[in-house]
Amino acid sequence: MNNLLPGKAKFVYTICLLSLIPVITKGADPFFLTLDCPDTTLNTTSTYAPNSTYHTNLNTLFSVLSSHSNNASNGFYNFSAGSSPPDVVYGLFLCRGDLSAATCHDCVVYASKAAVAQCPTSKRVSIWYIECMLRYSNASIFSTVDTGYSRMWQNQQRVTNTTRFTEILGEVMDDIVNQASSSDSGKKFATGEATNSSLRPVLQPVYGIAQCTPDLSDLDCNGCLQKGVSLFPEATIGVRVVFPSCNIQYEDFQFYDASVGGAPPPPSPLLPPPPPSKTTTNSPGKGGISSQVITAIVVPSGVAIILFISCFCFITRRAKRKYNSLKEGNVGDDISTVQSMQYDLSTVQAATNNFSDNNKIGEGGFGPVYKGLLPNGQEVAVKRLSRTSGQGAIEFKNEVILVAKLQHRNLVRLLGFCLAGEEKILIYEFVPNKSLDYFLFEPQEQVKLDWSRRFKIISGVARGMLYLHEDSRLRIIHRDLKASNILLDGDMNAKVSDFGMARIFGVDQTQASTSRVVGTFGYMSPEYVMHGQFSDKSDVFSFGVLVLEIISGKKNNKFYRSDGAADLLSYAWMLWREGMALDLIDPTLESSHSRNEVTRCIHIALLCVQDDRDARPSMATVVLMLNSPSADLSHPQQPGFCGRTTRTVSNTVQSLESDQSTSKSIPWSANEASSTELEAR
Repeated sequence: MNNLLPGKAKFVYTICLLSLIPVITKGADPFFLTLDCPDTTLNTTSTYAPNSTYHTNLNTLFSVLSSHSNNASNGFYNFSAGSSPPDVVYGLFLCRGDLSAATCHDCVVYASKAAVAQCPTSKRVSIWYIECMLRYSNASIFSTVDTGYSRMWQNQQRVTNTTRFTEILGEVMDDIVNQASSSDSGKKFATGEATNSSLRPVLQPVYGIAQCTPDLSDLDCNGCLQKGVSLFPEATIGVRVVFPSCNIQYEDFQFYDASVGGAPPPPSPLLPPPPPSKTTTNSPGKGGISSQVITAIVVPSGVAIILFISCFCFITRRAKRKYNSLKEGNVGDDISTVQSMQYDLSTVQAATNNFSDNNKIGEGGFGPVYKGLLPNGQEVAVKRLSRTSGQGAIEFKNEVILVAKLQHRNLVRLLGFCLAGEEKILIYEFVPNKSLDYFLFEPQEQVKLDWSRRFKIISGVARGMLYLHEDSRLRIIHRDLKASNILLDGDMNAKVSDFGMARIFGVDQTQASTSRVVGTFGYMSPEYVMHGQFSDKSDVFSFGVLVLEIISGKKNNKFYRSDGAADLLSYAWMLWREGMALDLIDPTLESSHSRNEVTRCIHIALLCVQDDRDARPSMATVVLMLNSPSADLSHPQQPGFCGRTTRTVSNTVQSLESDQSTSKSIPWSANEASSTELEAR
């Protein structure tokens, strides 16, 4: 998304900025950026009473943070006050790495007071200034990456040479992200620049800073900063992005101090107006300042601030938004955006004992998956793409760039990749409880999935798919949602994996067509199989099939009954019409299931597998229906493919797709990690 300003608006913006600069001087209050203050009216448990134990602990926290802000060597300190929940307060501050201890201290003290003033009685507050960030919460926020809240500011001017600027910016960002996320950087802070010289003309200078809270691991810091970089608009002269766990910024001038100890420079054009502050009246006393002097200082400053706020509002209203649709093949054209996540082949070989068979935990249509151990002791799943597999460079880059930008608890997390010669390798978080199909379709394992766990998995997958369709930065169609692509973590939380077949949609795009139908038979929607048409409703169809499999413990494309039900969808529909829907349930659930929940899930699944895609609900509606037992549901119609023979459909699929891929029939082990299985296409 790019915000473009007309020429007049740019001129007004510049005049407003110049009018503000004299107000920001050394010794002035910190310059406000943004505030995260949850609406306490929606949740009274997130508030505390005056003079309560929590209030006392909060004051203790502020006192400790303030005292340590004078001597924190890395500009960071965290502390918890209190010993018994729910009155424990966790808090931290992070000062910009190029500022002095005195400036840090002043900002932390100011932020402590401002946070309470702006968010009275709120147990969870985060506040950002140019100079520092301060957070506190009634839940632990230590050593945990948090990108749930974000704000971005951008300069409205654009560069002229987009290609060259993007190249230089990528180099600077890669460098400072790597430096800041390195264990060698105690501050988790780095600066970098690219300037014009006779040997290296860059046309447009670039200066950048990157910083994380030092309690993050190297990988978490890297991932947080990379997410910030992924939000940068194209060819904009300056951008700042802040998260609770990190921040990253670049400008076309040196906005940071080259050495520690200086005061912060005047604000850049990225900054929003400061919040209104309470005014105090000073009377001239003995040895004091006369009221005339005060007036001479305050009035021009106040006028300047008002002018700046007015101009900012004017520009915001006048700004026009442009959306650039990303089309097939565009993703991954420049893999430099994730270069900092690249591992050497030697490191990957050492982690997997040179791809030893003893480390192999699965194999799919695109190649084997190995369990690995990185030098820092972290367990990972290593997906080594087969050199003869159907996934080439485009699909590989597609998956790297897509998954690197996706952050959700119900999506598998990509940690890095390796691209060396013909070797294409993806490195994922290790998910210890294998994939859903292992538990769902293995008789001896089914008993481990009681109804509460199955419902939790259904809800988790729904939330993950909703994020892909509507809540992520890009609209993403997965195209291969199935049980073997749902991984389960240690708490049996569902994580959607395998984005090698995913497609990015433009903001206003709702559907597309292709002559290359990819996916797994039994999960693909009728319009996709028969006509190559896909949309978010294609994923909804796959989700409906998956829900019926989770309830029944039976695999759709291997299901057959002699009573006329050629597949699981037909059988579920037949039982529904006869008022015997609960006969679909897995026998191992007889003693653990909730009749109402199971019936409702079958109802939702049948709505998802409607033959008419327009009759299927969106994933947002699915999540609402799962979370609201009292919400009315429409009556389902006959599902897609009901009454058609498997052989007829299979032949149709094969006529649309020639580059077939198969999977070895070995048990899935601890992490199938994105091995796409293309059956009977």
